[in-house]
Amino acid sequence: MPQSAKPRVAVIGLGSMGFGMATSLRRAGFEVTGCDVAADAVERFVGEGGKGAETPAQAAKAADVVVGVVVNAAQTETILFGADGVAETLARDAVFISSATMDPDVARRLAKQLEATGRHYLDAPISGGAQRAAQGELTILASGSAKAFAKARPALDAMAAKLYELGEAAGQGAAFKMINQLLAGVHIAAASEAIAFAAKQGLDIRKVYEVITASAGNSWMFENRMPHVLDGDYTPRSAVEIFVKDLGIVQDMARNAKFPVPVSAAALQMFLMTAASGMGHDDDASVARMYARVAGIRLPGEAK
Repeated sequence: MPQSAKPRVAVIGLGSMGFGMATSLRRAGFEVTGCDVAADAVERFVGEGGKGAETPAQAAKAADVVVGVVVNAAQTETILFGADGVAETLARDAVFISSATMDPDVARRLAKQLEATGRHYLDAPISGGAQRAAQGELTILASGSAKAFAKARPALDAMAAKLYELGEAAGQGAAFKMINQLLAGVHIAAASEAIAFAAKQGLDIRKVYEVITASAGNSWMFENRMPHVLDGDYTPRSAVEIFVKDLGIVQDMARNAKFPVPVSAAALQMFLMTAASGMGHDDDASVARMYARVAGIRLPGEAK
């Protein structure tokens, strides 16, 4: 690749986040190949001017940078080392950017395994949601070797408004992300509890939203998620099951560290109850619906 040329990028996982990241890279002038288990997502990306691949191995074959934007560590391991995985074809000295949220110990293991083959691994979980992904304005929490950062930086700059360089070894980025997820999950559960409790008091919850977002009790999650409750729209921007997974990882990490996390443990139970009620694949603001059903109250869009 000529020194002045942009690296070729493959994005594995074209869900709401991955699709936005892939389109941001294309808009920045990169040659981007997309791959997803859902053929219609690949077709949509090709329709918008990108390239498509049927397998991670095919997508990685011509790539200098591969971005994995899948759900969890197991899927990341599969796209790396499974049948038709990235490691079969990725060029030596290329970089894999891992954007899935996972246990830091797993990130360290995957990095060691890939780096043993002569490729680079950047532990780079993301935050910001689908809209910011599409705008190239994510927050990326990255850690890895200087060579991994050097290879990945052009792509990172196209995807992120804020890039935090958090250490020289994989696992640090993952650990920072889990602290974020602890807070995010607790804040969603607390916001859902508050809005449902307000409804139980007979308050106008639209006015509650107006007051709280102008008051000290506000949080980013209250401001971002509670409009879904006000509109009765639980189309999944981020699903309940995501926080079942992520707060579960927090519990595992805390247990291994012999560290108490009672508040996030309580929040996990709220997400588990919501998932058990049949709303696991709905928007994570559905925790408010779970509270409402337990309390016998009606939120917007809910049947009497």
